[in-house]
Amino acid sequence: MYAIIVSGGKQYKVEQDAVVKVERLDGNVGDKIKFDVLMLSDEGSVTAGNPVVPGAYCETEIVGQGKGDKLVIYRYKAKKNVRKKQGHRQPFTAVKVLAIVK
Repeated sequence: MYAIIVSGGKQYKVEQDAVVKVERLDGNVGDKIKFDVLMLSDEGSVTAGNPVVPGAYCETEIVGQGKGDKLVIYRYKAKKNVRKKQGHRQPFTAVKVLAIVK
């Protein structure tokens, strides 16, 4: 069984006991969070919501907060001696899927 959930404007495919990195959420390690389910698949039968599946949710637990790998943004203009280097590390929250409830 798997579900498609939404968090931070992005959609994630999750399964039971999976650990997923989502956009940073407020909370401490051990806090429980419920996500809306957009689509649910169970043994070949698919249920799609409009926009969410009524009564279905995904229960998760926060297992960590962190920052992703560094992205290097480098801009330049050819033949003009214009160069700009900038870095960024996107914060994330790692959540573990405890249950997918129909």
